[in-house]
Amino acid sequence: MHDLLPKVFKESLSQIATAQLAKLTSERETWILPPLVDLCARLREPGQQQHGTLESEGRAARANGFLHVVIPPDTNPILENGSLLKGLRERALDDGGIYLHILGALTAGLEGERPSNIAGLKKGGCIAVSNARRPFQNDLVLLRTLEYAATFGMKVFFYPDEPSLSGDGVAHEGYIASYHGLQGIPWIAETVALSTQLLMVEETGIAAHFSQLSCKSSIELMRWAKDKGLPVTCDVAMHQLYLTDDNLEGFNAQAYVLPPLRSNTDQQAIRRGLKDGTIDAICSHHEPLNSTAKKAPFAESTPGISNFDTFMALACQLVKDEVLTLEQLVDKICLNPAKIAGISEQYETIGGAVLVDPNLEWQVTSESMLSNGKNTPFFNQTLQGRVVETFFG
Repeated sequence: MHDLLPKVFKESLSQIATAQLAKLTSERETWILPPLVDLCARLREPGQQQHGTLESEGRAARANGFLHVVIPPDTNPILENGSLLKGLRERALDDGGIYLHILGALTAGLEGERPSNIAGLKKGGCIAVSNARRPFQNDLVLLRTLEYAATFGMKVFFYPDEPSLSGDGVAHEGYIASYHGLQGIPWIAETVALSTQLLMVEETGIAAHFSQLSCKSSIELMRWAKDKGLPVTCDVAMHQLYLTDDNLEGFNAQAYVLPPLRSNTDQQAIRRGLKDGTIDAICSHHEPLNSTAKKAPFAESTPGISNFDTFMALACQLVKDEVLTLEQLVDKICLNPAKIAGISEQYETIGGAVLVDPNLEWQVTSESMLSNGKNTPFFNQTLQGRVVETFFG
C-alpha cells in the first residue's frame, strides 16, 4: 500500500470510511490518493446534451476519482452571466456529485472584441476567465482585456492557438497528415500564440495558466517564462503523453482532437517537461461525443476524446514508465491543479480519498466506460490501473 493522502484529508474521512479503506488496502496493492482535480473538461451541458450531461459526466468523473472539475466558458449559452453560475454549480453537485469550477468568458460572447462583465463573473464565483480557443480581434484588444481583468485580480486561462496559422487544419502538420491528404496544423500555430500571450502577461502582470500545450517549442517557451519569474503555470492533456499523430493512420477519427496529437519528438519533450517540473499539471481534456459524431469522414467528424475513464490507467503507466514518481503524480493531478484553480482551501475542507489498484487489468468497452461518450482511441484495448473506490463525503 502506498498512502499519499495528506493528513488534512485523512481527518476528513468518517470512521466508517477509514475502516473500509483499511480493509480494502489489506487485500491488494493499492494507492491512496487525494481527490483528483481536472483543469479542463467539457461536460456538454448546457447546450450539447446529446453528447453528455452534468449528471452523466459528473458521475463518470466522480467514479474515476475526479471530485473537482474546471469547465471552459464555450458552452451554449456562453458562460458570461455571473448570476446564472450558482445554479449550474448546484446542479453539478446535486445531479453529478462533483464540485464544478467555472471559467467565465474573457470577452463578451467570446467574440474577442471587448471585455465581458468580469466584475459580475467574479461576483458569481468564477475562478478565472478565458476566451477558450476563440480568437481575439487583434493584439490591442487582448492587451486591454488583460489589463481590465488584472484590475479585478482575476487569473486568465489560455488555450494557445493562432487561427491565421491553424486555419481549417485537422491534424498535426507532418508526414501523416500529408500522406492522408489532411489539412495540417503547424506546431508554430500554438507557439506563436503562446509567445504573444506570455509577452502580454509580462506587460500586464496578470497571473495566467496555459492549458493543453502540445509541442516541444511551447515547453521551451514556458521554461523561459518561468526562469524569468512570470506568474505562469501550464498543463498538458493526458492523451498527449501516450498518443501521437501516428495514431491517425487509416483516418482514425477517434484520434481527432484539438489541439492535435503531435509528433514523437513533441511527445518526448512534453514528458521531459513533466518530469523536470516545467509542466505543472495534467488535465483530462475530456470531450464526450455521441456515437454519430465520429462516423463522418475524418475532417468532417467532430474533434474530441472521452478521457475520464482511461485517465487513471494512463496515470498509473506514467509511474510504471518512470516518467513520474507516485509523489510527483499526486502533485500533477491533485495538489497542483487545486492551487492553479485557486481552490486549495475548499479542496482541503471538503476532503476525500481515492483508492487505486495500479495493477487491475480491464478492457475499454462500452460497458466499462461510465461516460456517455465512448469516443476513445483506446477502445477495446486492455489497460492496467483503475480507481476501485472513492470516499467522497
